[in-house]
Amino acid sequence: MKLRKVTAASAVVLALAVTATACGSDDKKDSGSSSSGGGKIKIGIKYDQPGLGLKKPDGSFAGFDVDVATYVAGKLGYKPSQIEWVETKSADRENALARGDVKFIAATYSITDERKQKVDFAGPYLLAHQDLLVKKASDISKATDLNGKKLCSVTGSTSAQNVHDTIAPKAQLKEYSGYSECIAALQNGAVDAVTTDDSILAGFAAQDKYKDQFKLAGLKLSNENYGIGVKKGDTATVNKINDALTTMVSDKAWQKAVDANFGPAGYKNEPAPKIGQIVK
Repeated sequence: MKLRKVTAASAVVLALAVTATACGSDDKKDSGSSSSGGGKIKIGIKYDQPGLGLKKPDGSFAGFDVDVATYVAGKLGYKPSQIEWVETKSADRENALARGDVKFIAATYSITDERKQKVDFAGPYLLAHQDLLVKKASDISKATDLNGKKLCSVTGSTSAQNVHDTIAPKAQLKEYSGYSECIAALQNGAVDAVTTDDSILAGFAAQDKYKDQFKLAGLKLSNENYGIGVKKGDTATVNKINDALTTMVSDKAWQKAVDANFGPAGYKNEPAPKIGQIVK
C-alpha cells in the first residue's frame, strides 16, 4: 500500500515537470528573441504610412518597410506567417527596443548620432530626402517658389519650419494632424505643397485615389538615412540584418520593392546605400 502511494506521487511530480517544460517552450516560441525553428518574431513598423508601413482594412500589411522587414526576417529563418507586426510610433521606438517588445524596427527610422546613443542600427537601407509634393500642373519647381504659397506639414514636424526659416520666409505654413490630411488639402487646393521625406510623399501619392494627380519636385533639402533599429548591444543581430540587406540588393529584391511601392509617384530613388555609409 505504501509503495503504491509513492508511485502515484512520483507520477504527479513527473506530470507537473513535463507540463512546466512544455509551457516554458511555448513562451520561448512566442518571444521576439527566438531566431527560428517554428517560433515567432516581432517586428516594429508604422501602421499609417502608405508605401512604407500600412495596415490595410483587411488586416494585412504593405509597404517598402514591410517588404524589407519580411525579406530580412526570411534570412533570419522566419516565414511571413511567423512575423508579428507591432505598431511602433516615432516617439516610442527606442523604448520598444529597450523593453524587448520587438526584435527590430523598420519604420522610416532615420539614423542620427542622438539615436545611436540609445539603439544600434543596421543599414542604412534607403537614402531619402526632404522634398515637396505638388500638383502635376504646379509651377513650383524649387523651394524659393514657395514664397507666398501655402505649405503643409504635420504638427510638430520640423520639415516645413526648416523650409520657412532657411529658404522661403514668405511661405504660409499650414499644419495638420497627419500627412493624409495634408495630401487631401493639396488635392482640394487648400494648400500648394506638402513637405516631408520624399519616400513618405511618394507612398501617399502612389495610392489609387491620387493616381496621376501629384508629382515630387525632386529637391534634396536634407538627407535621411533609414536604418533598422536593434536593441543596444545586440551586435549579432545587427550583423545578420546587414548581411540580409546586402543580399537583398544583390539579388534585385530591393529595387523590386522600391518600384512596387514608390513607382506610381515617379519617385527617383537613390541607389541602394552601402552598409554603414551614412550620407550627411
